[in-house]
Amino acid sequence: MIVPEDIKIIIHNALDVAQSSGDLPNVKIVDIHVEKPRNIHHGDFSTNLPLILTRIMNIPPMDIAEKIISNIDSNFYFSKIESIKPGFINFTFSEKWLQKSIQEVIDLGSKYGDINAIDTKNIQLEFVSVNPTGPLHIGHARGAVIGSTLANILKSKGHKVHKEYYVNDAGNQMRLFLESLFYRYQQKAGINIQEPEELYSGEYLIELAKSLYDRFEKLPIEMPKDKAIEFLSPHVLDSILNDIQSTLSKLGVNYEEWFREKKLLDSGYFDSIIKVLNDKELVINKDGALWFLGTKLGLEEDIVLIRSDQGGPTYFGTDIAYHHNKFKSRNFDLVIDIWGADHHAHVSRMKYAMEALDIDSKRLKIILNQIVNFKDGDHLLKFSKRKGVITTVDDLITEVGVDACRFIFLSRSSESQMDFDLSLAKKQSSDNPVFYIQYAHARLCGIQKSAESLGLKSNGNVLLLNDESEISLIRKIIEFPTIITYAAEQLEPHHLAHYSLSLAKSLQKFYEQCRVIPKDEKPNDLSAARLKLVEASRITFSKVLNMMGMNAPEVM
Repeated sequence: MIVPEDIKIIIHNALDVAQSSGDLPNVKIVDIHVEKPRNIHHGDFSTNLPLILTRIMNIPPMDIAEKIISNIDSNFYFSKIESIKPGFINFTFSEKWLQKSIQEVIDLGSKYGDINAIDTKNIQLEFVSVNPTGPLHIGHARGAVIGSTLANILKSKGHKVHKEYYVNDAGNQMRLFLESLFYRYQQKAGINIQEPEELYSGEYLIELAKSLYDRFEKLPIEMPKDKAIEFLSPHVLDSILNDIQSTLSKLGVNYEEWFREKKLLDSGYFDSIIKVLNDKELVINKDGALWFLGTKLGLEEDIVLIRSDQGGPTYFGTDIAYHHNKFKSRNFDLVIDIWGADHHAHVSRMKYAMEALDIDSKRLKIILNQIVNFKDGDHLLKFSKRKGVITTVDDLITEVGVDACRFIFLSRSSESQMDFDLSLAKKQSSDNPVFYIQYAHARLCGIQKSAESLGLKSNGNVLLLNDESEISLIRKIIEFPTIITYAAEQLEPHHLAHYSLSLAKSLQKFYEQCRVIPKDEKPNDLSAARLKLVEASRITFSKVLNMMGMNAPEVM
Protein backbone atom coordinates (compact mmCIF):
# COMPACT_ATOMS: atom_id res chain seq x y z
CA MET A 1 0.00 0.00 0.00
CA ILE A 2 1.41 3.38 -1.01
CA VAL A 3 1.73 5.96 1.79
CA PRO A 4 3.46 9.37 1.85
CA GLU A 5 6.74 7.75 2.96
CA ASP A 6 6.74 5.64 -0.22
CA ILE A 7 6.20 8.72 -2.38
CA LYS A 8 9.06 10.45 -0.56
CA ILE A 9 11.38 7.54 -1.41
CA ILE A 10 10.32 7.69 -5.07
CA ILE A 11 11.02 11.45 -5.18
CA HIS A 12 14.30 11.08 -3.29
CA ASN A 13 15.54 8.41 -5.70
CA ALA A 14 14.57 10.50 -8.75
CA LEU A 15 16.30 13.57 -7.32
CA ASP A 16 19.40 11.50 -6.55
CA VAL A 17 19.52 10.26 -10.16
CA ALA A 18 19.02 13.80 -11.51
CA GLN A 19 21.90 15.07 -9.38
CA SER A 20 24.18 12.15 -10.24
CA SER A 21 23.61 12.70 -13.97
CA GLY A 22 24.23 16.43 -13.69
CA ASP A 23 20.64 17.39 -14.61
CA LEU A 24 20.42 19.18 -11.25
CA PRO A 25 23.14 20.65 -8.99
CA ASN A 26 24.51 18.32 -6.34
CA VAL A 27 23.20 20.04 -3.20
CA LYS A 28 22.18 18.61 0.13
CA ILE A 29 18.72 17.08 -0.17
CA VAL A 30 16.22 18.79 2.11
CA ASP A 31 13.26 17.21 3.87
CA ILE A 32 10.65 16.12 1.35
CA HIS A 33 7.09 17.04 2.26
CA VAL A 34 4.27 15.01 0.69
CA GLU A 35 0.57 15.59 1.32
CA LYS A 36 -2.86 15.04 -0.19
CA PRO A 37 -3.98 18.05 -2.28
CA ARG A 38 -7.15 19.79 -1.16
CA ASN A 39 -8.38 19.80 -4.75
CA ILE A 40 -9.02 16.19 -5.84
CA HIS A 41 -8.35 17.21 -9.46
CA HIS A 42 -4.71 17.80 -8.46
CA GLY A 43 -4.09 14.09 -7.93
CA ASP A 44 -3.70 11.78 -4.97
CA PHE A 45 -0.44 13.20 -3.59
CA SER A 46 1.56 16.37 -4.07
CA THR A 47 4.95 17.77 -3.11
CA ASN A 48 6.25 21.35 -3.07
CA LEU A 49 9.88 20.22 -3.20
CA PRO A 50 10.74 22.26 -6.36
CA LEU A 51 9.67 25.45 -4.54
CA ILE A 52 12.02 24.58 -1.68
CA LEU A 53 14.94 23.63 -3.92
CA THR A 54 14.69 26.71 -6.15
CA ARG A 55 16.22 28.86 -3.40
CA ILE A 56 19.10 26.42 -2.97
CA MET A 57 19.74 25.54 -6.63
CA ASN A 58 18.93 28.96 -8.10
CA ILE A 59 16.92 27.26 -10.85
CA PRO A 60 13.25 27.97 -11.72
CA PRO A 61 11.00 25.61 -9.75
CA MET A 62 9.14 24.35 -12.81
CA ASP A 63 12.48 23.33 -14.39
CA ILE A 64 13.38 21.43 -11.20
CA ALA A 65 9.99 19.73 -11.23
CA GLU A 66 10.43 18.56 -14.82
CA LYS A 67 13.92 17.18 -14.11
CA ILE A 68 12.63 15.21 -11.14
CA ILE A 69 9.61 13.88 -13.06
CA SER A 70 11.78 12.76 -15.98
CA ASN A 71 13.65 10.45 -13.61
CA ILE A 72 10.57 8.83 -12.04
CA ASP A 73 9.38 5.53 -13.39
CA SER A 74 5.59 5.94 -13.26
CA ASN A 75 5.25 2.17 -13.78
CA PHE A 76 2.27 0.41 -12.26
CA TYR A 77 1.39 2.91 -9.53
CA PHE A 78 0.69 6.16 -11.37
CA SER A 79 -1.34 7.11 -14.38
CA LYS A 80 -0.05 10.67 -14.29
CA ILE A 81 2.82 12.62 -12.72
CA GLU A 82 2.73 16.31 -13.63
CA SER A 83 4.25 19.62 -12.69
CA ILE A 84 1.88 22.41 -11.67
CA LYS A 85 2.72 26.09 -11.28
CA PRO A 86 4.29 27.64 -9.35
CA GLY A 87 6.31 24.49 -8.55
CA PHE A 88 4.37 21.45 -7.39
CA ILE A 89 4.60 17.83 -8.51
CA ASN A 90 1.29 15.98 -8.43
CA PHE A 91 0.89 12.19 -8.45
CA THR A 92 -2.27 10.43 -9.64
CA PHE A 93 -2.73 6.71 -9.05
CA SER A 94 -3.53 4.50 -12.01
CA GLU A 95 -7.00 2.99 -12.07
CA LYS A 96 -5.48 -0.46 -12.44
CA TRP A 97 -3.39 -0.05 -9.30
CA LEU A 98 -6.41 1.21 -7.39
CA GLN A 99 -8.42 -1.83 -8.46
CA LYS A 100 -5.63 -4.28 -7.58
CA SER A 101 -5.16 -2.68 -4.13
CA ILE A 102 -8.52 -4.09 -3.05
CA GLN A 103 -7.03 -7.57 -2.81
CA GLU A 104 -4.16 -6.26 -0.70
CA VAL A 105 -6.65 -4.78 1.79
CA ILE A 106 -8.48 -8.12 1.98
CA ASP A 107 -5.24 -10.05 2.43
CA LEU A 108 -4.15 -7.77 5.28
CA GLY A 109 -7.51 -8.04 7.02
CA SER A 110 -7.44 -6.61 10.55
CA LYS A 111 -3.82 -5.56 10.03
CA TYR A 112 -4.82 -3.15 7.28
CA GLY A 113 -3.66 0.35 8.19
CA ASP A 114 -0.80 -0.85 10.38
CA ILE A 115 2.53 0.61 9.30
CA ASN A 116 5.93 -0.48 10.52
CA ALA A 117 7.69 2.85 10.85
CA ILE A 118 11.47 2.89 10.57
CA ASP A 119 11.99 5.23 13.52
CA THR A 120 9.85 3.42 16.10
CA LYS A 121 9.91 4.95 19.57
CA ASN A 122 9.25 3.96 23.16
CA ILE A 123 6.47 6.42 24.03
CA GLN A 124 4.92 7.25 27.38
CA LEU A 125 1.41 8.68 27.06
CA GLU A 126 -0.04 10.25 30.21
CA PHE A 127 -3.64 11.42 30.21
CA VAL A 128 -6.61 12.16 32.48
CA SER A 129 -4.56 12.08 35.76
CA VAL A 130 -7.38 13.79 37.67
CA ASN A 131 -6.84 14.37 41.39
CA PRO A 132 -8.30 11.35 43.24
CA THR A 133 -10.85 13.42 45.12
CA GLY A 134 -14.04 12.05 43.63
CA PRO A 135 -15.62 10.56 40.50
CA LEU A 136 -14.58 11.65 37.03
CA HIS A 137 -16.37 14.84 36.08
CA ILE A 138 -17.96 15.05 32.65
CA GLY A 139 -15.25 17.51 31.57
CA HIS A 140 -12.58 14.83 31.97
CA ALA A 141 -14.01 12.50 29.32
CA ARG A 142 -12.58 14.33 26.33
CA GLY A 143 -8.95 13.88 27.41
CA ALA A 144 -9.61 10.20 28.13
CA VAL A 145 -10.99 9.58 24.64
CA ILE A 146 -8.26 11.58 22.91
CA GLY A 147 -5.53 9.79 24.86
CA SER A 148 -6.77 6.25 24.32
CA THR A 149 -7.36 6.83 20.60
CA LEU A 150 -3.96 8.44 20.14
CA ALA A 151 -2.41 5.37 21.79
CA ASN A 152 -4.13 3.14 19.21
CA ILE A 153 -2.86 5.33 16.37
CA LEU A 154 0.73 5.32 17.62
CA LYS A 155 0.67 1.54 18.13
CA SER A 156 -0.55 1.07 14.57
CA LYS A 157 2.56 2.94 13.44
CA GLY A 158 4.71 0.37 15.23
CA HIS A 159 5.56 2.46 18.29
CA LYS A 160 5.64 0.96 21.78
CA VAL A 161 3.12 2.92 23.85
CA HIS A 162 2.94 2.95 27.65
CA LYS A 163 -0.35 4.50 28.83
CA GLU A 164 -0.13 5.99 32.29
CA TYR A 165 -2.34 7.69 34.88
CA TYR A 166 -0.47 9.94 37.32
CA VAL A 167 -2.10 9.66 40.74
CA ASN A 168 -1.72 12.89 42.72
CA ASP A 169 -1.98 11.19 46.09
CA ALA A 170 0.43 13.42 48.02
CA GLY A 171 -0.54 16.95 47.10
CA ASN A 172 -2.32 19.74 48.92
CA GLN A 173 -5.67 18.95 47.29
CA MET A 174 -5.51 15.40 48.57
CA ARG A 175 -4.76 16.70 52.08
CA LEU A 176 -7.78 19.01 52.00
CA PHE A 177 -9.97 16.21 50.67
CA LEU A 178 -8.92 13.81 53.43
CA GLU A 179 -9.55 16.44 56.10
CA SER A 180 -13.00 17.08 54.60
CA LEU A 181 -13.73 13.37 54.58
CA PHE A 182 -12.70 12.96 58.22
CA TYR A 183 -15.02 15.85 59.09
CA ARG A 184 -17.90 13.99 57.37
CA TYR A 185 -16.81 10.81 59.10
CA GLN A 186 -17.06 12.51 62.49
CA GLN A 187 -20.48 13.89 61.55
CA LYS A 188 -21.61 10.36 60.75
CA ALA A 189 -20.38 9.31 64.20
CA GLY A 190 -22.60 11.98 65.73
CA ILE A 191 -19.76 14.30 66.73
CA ASN A 192 -20.60 17.99 66.43
CA ILE A 193 -17.43 19.83 65.34
CA GLN A 194 -16.63 23.04 63.52
CA GLU A 195 -16.64 22.86 59.74
CA PRO A 196 -13.13 23.20 58.18
CA GLU A 197 -12.32 26.52 56.48
CA GLU A 198 -11.69 24.73 53.17
CA LEU A 199 -14.26 21.98 52.71
CA TYR A 200 -14.80 19.65 49.77
CA SER A 201 -18.54 19.50 49.22
CA GLY A 202 -20.80 17.07 47.43
CA GLU A 203 -22.84 13.94 48.03
CA TYR A 204 -19.96 11.71 46.92
CA LEU A 205 -17.87 12.68 49.94
CA ILE A 206 -20.75 12.11 52.38
CA GLU A 207 -21.52 8.72 50.84
CA LEU A 208 -17.86 7.70 50.95
CA ALA A 209 -17.59 8.73 54.62
CA LYS A 210 -20.73 6.69 55.37
CA SER A 211 -19.36 3.56 53.66
CA LEU A 212 -16.09 3.86 55.58
CA TYR A 213 -17.94 4.41 58.85
CA ASP A 214 -20.05 1.30 58.21
CA ARG A 215 -16.76 -0.57 57.82
CA PHE A 216 -14.63 0.86 60.66
CA GLU A 217 -17.23 2.48 62.95
CA LYS A 218 -15.59 4.47 65.80
CA LEU A 219 -12.09 3.07 65.43
CA PRO A 220 -10.65 6.18 63.64
CA ILE A 221 -12.53 8.48 66.04
CA GLU A 222 -10.51 7.09 68.93
CA MET A 223 -7.26 8.11 67.22
CA PRO A 224 -5.61 11.54 67.06
CA LYS A 225 -6.75 13.40 63.91
CA ASP A 226 -3.48 12.91 62.00
CA LYS A 227 -3.39 9.20 62.82
CA ALA A 228 -7.06 8.81 61.88
CA ILE A 229 -6.51 10.44 58.50
CA GLU A 230 -3.39 8.33 57.97
CA PHE A 231 -5.43 5.21 58.78
CA LEU A 232 -8.31 6.12 56.45
CA SER A 233 -6.16 7.46 53.61
CA PRO A 234 -5.29 4.20 51.77
CA HIS A 235 -8.89 2.98 51.98
CA VAL A 236 -10.17 6.31 50.66
CA LEU A 237 -7.68 6.32 47.82
CA ASP A 238 -8.39 2.71 46.85
CA SER A 239 -12.13 3.37 46.79
CA ILE A 240 -11.82 6.48 44.61
CA LEU A 241 -9.27 4.95 42.23
CA ASN A 242 -11.42 1.84 41.84
CA ASP A 243 -14.36 4.09 40.88
CA ILE A 244 -12.20 6.07 38.43
CA GLN A 245 -10.75 2.90 36.95
CA SER A 246 -14.22 1.39 36.57
CA THR A 247 -15.55 4.50 34.83
CA LEU A 248 -12.61 4.70 32.44
CA SER A 249 -12.91 1.01 31.66
CA LYS A 250 -16.56 1.53 30.68
CA LEU A 251 -15.35 4.28 28.37
CA GLY A 252 -12.84 1.89 26.80
CA VAL A 253 -9.82 3.41 28.51
CA ASN A 254 -7.20 1.25 30.22
CA TYR A 255 -3.65 1.86 31.41
CA GLU A 256 -0.40 -0.03 31.69
CA GLU A 257 0.44 1.80 34.90
CA TRP A 258 -1.06 3.96 37.65
CA PHE A 259 1.96 5.92 38.88
CA ARG A 260 1.73 7.28 42.46
CA GLU A 261 3.05 10.74 43.26
CA LYS A 262 3.72 9.50 46.80
CA LYS A 263 6.28 7.10 45.36
CA LEU A 264 8.43 10.05 44.26
CA LEU A 265 8.42 11.46 47.78
CA ASP A 266 8.79 8.28 49.82
CA SER A 267 11.65 6.97 47.67
CA GLY A 268 13.64 10.21 47.97
CA TYR A 269 13.44 10.78 44.20
CA PHE A 270 11.90 14.21 44.61
CA ASP A 271 14.67 15.26 47.03
CA SER A 272 17.33 14.05 44.59
CA ILE A 273 15.92 16.25 41.81
CA ILE A 274 15.79 19.26 44.13
CA LYS A 275 19.48 18.61 44.86
CA VAL A 276 20.28 18.52 41.13
CA LEU A 277 18.54 21.86 40.63
CA ASN A 278 20.29 23.27 43.69
CA ASP A 279 23.68 22.16 42.35
CA LYS A 280 22.83 24.01 39.13
CA GLU A 281 22.01 27.09 41.25
CA LEU A 282 18.43 27.06 39.99
CA VAL A 283 16.65 27.10 43.37
CA ILE A 284 16.49 29.70 46.12
CA ASN A 285 14.92 29.95 49.59
CA LYS A 286 12.63 32.96 49.75
CA ASP A 287 9.81 33.85 52.16
CA GLY A 288 10.17 30.46 53.82
CA ALA A 289 9.54 28.60 50.54
CA LEU A 290 11.81 26.96 47.97
CA TRP A 291 11.61 28.54 44.51
CA PHE A 292 12.65 27.40 41.04
CA LEU A 293 14.59 30.24 39.38
CA GLY A 294 12.70 30.20 36.11
CA THR A 295 13.63 33.82 35.38
CA LYS A 296 17.26 32.74 35.21
CA LEU A 297 16.33 30.52 32.26
CA GLY A 298 13.97 32.90 30.48
CA LEU A 299 10.63 32.42 32.19
CA GLU A 300 8.69 35.50 33.24
CA GLU A 301 8.55 34.45 36.88
CA ASP A 302 10.01 32.09 39.46
CA ILE A 303 7.83 29.22 40.67
CA VAL A 304 7.43 27.69 44.14
CA LEU A 305 8.67 24.10 44.45
CA ILE A 306 8.10 23.59 48.19
CA ARG A 307 5.58 25.67 50.11
CA SER A 308 6.38 27.57 53.30
CA ASP A 309 5.31 26.42 56.77
CA GLN A 310 5.82 22.74 55.95
CA GLY A 311 3.18 23.00 53.22
CA GLY A 312 5.02 20.36 51.22
CA PRO A 313 5.90 20.14 47.51
CA THR A 314 3.79 21.95 44.97
CA TYR A 315 2.21 20.25 41.97
CA PHE A 316 4.91 21.80 39.78
CA GLY A 317 7.65 20.56 42.11
CA THR A 318 6.67 16.90 42.03
CA ASP A 319 5.80 17.14 38.33
CA ILE A 320 9.42 18.05 37.56
CA ALA A 321 10.57 14.94 39.42
CA TYR A 322 7.90 12.85 37.68
CA HIS A 323 9.02 13.93 34.23
CA HIS A 324 12.67 13.42 35.09
CA ASN A 325 11.68 9.89 36.10
CA LYS A 326 9.98 9.38 32.74
CA PHE A 327 13.03 10.38 30.72
CA LYS A 328 16.01 9.44 32.85
CA SER A 329 14.88 6.48 34.97
CA ARG A 330 12.49 4.81 32.54
CA ASN A 331 14.18 5.97 29.33
CA PHE A 332 11.16 6.89 27.25
CA ASP A 333 12.14 8.34 23.88
CA LEU A 334 9.07 10.53 23.74
CA VAL A 335 6.64 11.67 26.43
CA ILE A 336 3.17 12.92 25.53
CA ASP A 337 1.02 14.63 28.18
CA ILE A 338 -2.65 15.44 27.60
CA TRP A 339 -3.76 18.25 29.90
CA GLY A 340 -6.78 20.46 30.28
CA ALA A 341 -6.66 23.95 28.78
CA ASP A 342 -6.33 25.43 32.27
CA HIS A 343 -2.78 24.04 32.39
CA HIS A 344 -1.64 26.37 29.63
CA ALA A 345 0.86 28.23 31.82
CA HIS A 346 2.33 24.94 33.01
CA VAL A 347 3.55 24.01 29.50
CA SER A 348 6.42 26.49 29.18
CA ARG A 349 7.40 25.94 32.81
CA MET A 350 7.77 22.21 32.30
CA LYS A 351 9.69 22.68 29.06
CA TYR A 352 12.20 25.00 30.76
CA ALA A 353 12.48 22.62 33.73
CA MET A 354 13.36 19.75 31.38
CA GLU A 355 16.08 21.80 29.70
CA ALA A 356 17.42 22.66 33.17
CA LEU A 357 17.72 18.91 33.81
CA ASP A 358 19.58 18.36 30.51
CA ILE A 359 16.55 16.79 28.82
CA ASP A 360 15.71 17.89 25.28
CA SER A 361 12.32 19.60 25.68
CA LYS A 362 11.43 18.55 22.11
CA ARG A 363 11.01 15.05 23.48
CA LEU A 364 8.11 16.33 25.60
CA LYS A 365 4.88 16.90 23.67
CA ILE A 366 1.94 18.47 25.46
CA ILE A 367 -1.59 18.41 24.09
CA LEU A 368 -4.09 20.82 25.62
CA ASN A 369 -7.71 19.84 25.17
CA GLN A 370 -10.15 22.71 25.26
CA ILE A 371 -13.40 22.89 27.19
CA VAL A 372 -16.59 21.19 26.07
CA ASN A 373 -19.98 22.90 26.15
CA PHE A 374 -22.87 20.49 26.61
CA LYS A 375 -26.22 21.31 25.13
CA ASP A 376 -29.57 19.70 24.44
CA GLY A 377 -30.62 20.98 21.04
CA ASP A 378 -30.41 24.75 21.27
CA HIS A 379 -30.25 24.83 25.07
CA LEU A 380 -26.89 25.14 26.78
CA LEU A 381 -26.71 22.89 29.84
CA LYS A 382 -25.29 23.74 33.23
CA PHE A 383 -24.18 20.92 35.51
CA SER A 384 -26.43 20.32 38.50
CA LYS A 385 -27.12 16.99 40.19
CA ARG A 386 -30.03 18.54 42.05
CA LYS A 387 -31.73 19.38 38.74
CA GLY A 388 -30.97 15.95 37.27
CA VAL A 389 -28.45 17.22 34.71
CA ILE A 390 -25.54 14.87 34.06
CA THR A 391 -22.35 15.73 35.95
CA THR A 392 -20.12 12.64 35.83
CA VAL A 393 -18.66 10.53 33.05
CA ASP A 394 -20.83 7.65 34.29
CA ASP A 395 -23.88 9.87 33.79
CA LEU A 396 -22.78 10.73 30.27
CA ILE A 397 -22.22 7.07 29.34
CA THR A 398 -25.66 6.18 30.69
CA GLU A 399 -27.23 9.06 28.77
CA VAL A 400 -25.71 8.62 25.29
CA GLY A 401 -23.62 5.42 25.31
CA VAL A 402 -19.89 4.84 24.90
CA ASP A 403 -19.76 4.96 21.08
CA ALA A 404 -21.49 8.32 20.76
CA CYS A 405 -19.43 9.69 23.61
CA ARG A 406 -16.14 8.65 22.02
CA PHE A 407 -16.95 9.73 18.47
CA ILE A 408 -18.25 13.17 19.39
CA PHE A 409 -15.21 13.92 21.55
CA LEU A 410 -13.02 12.89 18.60
CA SER A 411 -14.96 14.93 16.05
CA ARG A 412 -13.02 18.13 16.72
CA SER A 413 -9.31 18.80 17.21
CA SER A 414 -8.23 18.96 20.84
CA GLU A 415 -7.29 22.63 20.51
CA SER A 416 -10.85 23.58 19.49
CA GLN A 417 -13.68 24.23 21.89
CA MET A 418 -16.64 22.05 21.05
CA ASP A 419 -20.35 21.62 21.63
CA PHE A 420 -21.62 18.20 22.67
CA ASP A 421 -25.27 17.93 21.64
CA LEU A 422 -26.93 15.27 23.79
CA SER A 423 -30.10 15.16 21.71
CA LEU A 424 -28.14 14.59 18.48
CA ALA A 425 -25.96 11.93 20.13
CA LYS A 426 -29.07 9.88 20.96
CA LYS A 427 -30.69 10.11 17.51
CA GLN A 428 -31.06 6.83 15.61
CA SER A 429 -30.86 8.41 12.16
CA SER A 430 -28.37 9.54 9.54
CA ASP A 431 -28.39 13.00 11.15
CA ASN A 432 -26.25 11.46 13.87
CA PRO A 433 -22.74 10.78 12.45
CA VAL A 434 -22.18 7.96 14.97
CA PHE A 435 -25.29 6.13 13.75
CA TYR A 436 -24.45 6.91 10.11
CA ILE A 437 -20.93 5.43 10.33
CA GLN A 438 -21.88 2.34 12.33
CA TYR A 439 -24.85 1.73 10.07
CA ALA A 440 -22.46 1.73 7.09
CA HIS A 441 -20.56 -1.17 8.66
CA ALA A 442 -23.80 -3.00 9.51
CA ARG A 443 -25.04 -2.49 5.95
CA LEU A 444 -21.87 -4.09 4.55
CA CYS A 445 -22.29 -7.05 6.89
CA GLY A 446 -25.91 -7.35 5.75
CA ILE A 447 -24.89 -7.45 2.08
CA GLN A 448 -22.35 -10.17 2.81
CA LYS A 449 -24.87 -12.28 4.73
CA SER A 450 -27.37 -11.98 1.88
CA ALA A 451 -24.70 -12.95 -0.65
CA GLU A 452 -23.68 -15.93 1.47
CA SER A 453 -27.28 -17.16 1.75
CA LEU A 454 -27.55 -17.04 -2.06
CA GLY A 455 -24.23 -18.79 -2.60
CA LEU A 456 -22.62 -15.73 -4.19
CA LYS A 457 -18.81 -15.62 -3.97
CA SER A 458 -16.41 -12.67 -3.68
CA ASN A 459 -14.01 -14.06 -6.26
CA GLY A 460 -14.50 -11.65 -9.15
CA ASN A 461 -12.00 -9.75 -11.27
CA VAL A 462 -11.34 -6.39 -9.59
CA LEU A 463 -10.55 -4.82 -12.98
CA LEU A 464 -14.32 -4.77 -13.54
CA LEU A 465 -14.65 -2.13 -10.80
CA ASN A 466 -14.56 0.96 -13.00
CA ASP A 467 -17.72 2.86 -12.10
CA GLU A 468 -16.95 6.36 -10.83
CA SER A 469 -18.44 5.58 -7.41
CA GLU A 470 -16.41 2.36 -7.18
CA ILE A 471 -13.12 4.09 -7.97
CA SER A 472 -14.00 6.90 -5.56
CA LEU A 473 -14.69 4.39 -2.76
CA ILE A 474 -11.43 2.54 -3.49
CA ARG A 475 -9.53 5.84 -3.33
CA LYS A 476 -11.08 6.54 0.05
CA ILE A 477 -10.22 3.05 1.33
CA ILE A 478 -6.56 3.27 0.35
CA GLU A 479 -6.34 6.69 1.97
CA PHE A 480 -6.61 5.04 5.39
CA PRO A 481 -2.87 4.34 5.99
CA THR A 482 -2.10 7.94 5.03
CA ILE A 483 -4.64 9.21 7.56
CA ILE A 484 -3.08 7.08 10.29
CA THR A 485 0.41 8.30 9.37
CA TYR A 486 -0.64 11.94 9.44
CA ALA A 487 -2.61 11.57 12.69
CA ALA A 488 0.41 9.91 14.32
CA GLU A 489 2.84 12.57 13.11
CA GLN A 490 0.62 15.46 14.18
CA LEU A 491 -0.71 13.74 17.34
CA GLU A 492 -4.23 14.55 16.14
CA PRO A 493 -6.69 11.65 16.53
CA HIS A 494 -9.63 13.71 15.25
CA HIS A 495 -8.52 12.85 11.70
CA LEU A 496 -9.90 9.33 12.24
CA ALA A 497 -13.37 10.68 12.98
CA HIS A 498 -13.33 12.90 9.91
CA TYR A 499 -12.07 10.05 7.75
CA SER A 500 -14.70 7.58 8.96
CA LEU A 501 -17.50 10.00 8.10
CA SER A 502 -15.99 10.66 4.67
CA LEU A 503 -15.67 6.89 4.10
CA ALA A 504 -19.34 6.41 5.01
CA LYS A 505 -20.36 9.07 2.48
CA SER A 506 -18.31 7.37 -0.25
CA LEU A 507 -19.95 4.06 0.60
CA GLN A 508 -23.38 5.66 0.41
CA LYS A 509 -22.72 6.85 -3.15
CA PHE A 510 -21.46 3.40 -4.15
CA TYR A 511 -24.51 1.75 -2.58
CA GLU A 512 -26.88 4.09 -4.42
CA GLN A 513 -25.21 3.69 -7.84
CA CYS A 514 -23.94 0.11 -7.90
CA ARG A 515 -26.06 -2.96 -7.22
CA VAL A 516 -23.96 -5.62 -5.49
CA ILE A 517 -26.43 -8.52 -5.45
CA PRO A 518 -27.93 -8.96 -8.95
CA LYS A 519 -31.69 -8.70 -9.36
CA ASP A 520 -31.94 -12.30 -10.56
CA GLU A 521 -29.82 -13.31 -7.51
CA LYS A 522 -27.57 -15.40 -9.75
CA PRO A 523 -23.75 -15.27 -9.72
CA ASN A 524 -22.02 -12.99 -12.20
CA ASP A 525 -18.50 -11.60 -12.51
CA LEU A 526 -19.38 -8.00 -11.66
CA SER A 527 -21.27 -9.00 -8.52
CA ALA A 528 -18.33 -11.17 -7.44
CA ALA A 529 -15.96 -8.22 -7.95
CA ARG A 530 -18.21 -5.84 -6.04
CA LEU A 531 -18.36 -8.29 -3.15
CA LYS A 532 -14.59 -7.93 -2.92
CA LEU A 533 -15.02 -4.16 -2.67
CA VAL A 534 -17.67 -4.72 0.02
CA GLU A 535 -15.23 -6.85 2.04
CA ALA A 536 -12.40 -4.29 1.69
CA SER A 537 -14.83 -1.58 2.81
CA ARG A 538 -15.97 -3.64 5.80
CA ILE A 539 -12.37 -4.29 6.87
CA THR A 540 -11.61 -0.57 6.73
CA PHE A 541 -14.72 0.45 8.64
CA SER A 542 -14.06 -2.20 11.27
CA LYS A 543 -10.47 -1.06 11.73
CA VAL A 544 -11.18 2.66 11.98
CA LEU A 545 -14.06 2.08 14.40
CA ASN A 546 -11.85 -0.19 16.48
CA MET A 547 -9.07 2.41 16.57
CA MET A 548 -11.56 5.00 17.81
CA GLY A 549 -12.60 2.56 20.56
CA MET A 550 -16.06 2.08 19.07
CA ASN A 551 -18.13 -1.00 18.25
CA ALA A 552 -18.47 -2.20 14.67
CA PRO A 553 -22.03 -3.65 14.77
CA GLU A 554 -23.10 -6.26 12.26
CA VAL A 555 -26.79 -5.48 12.70
CA MET A 556 -28.60 -2.21 13.53
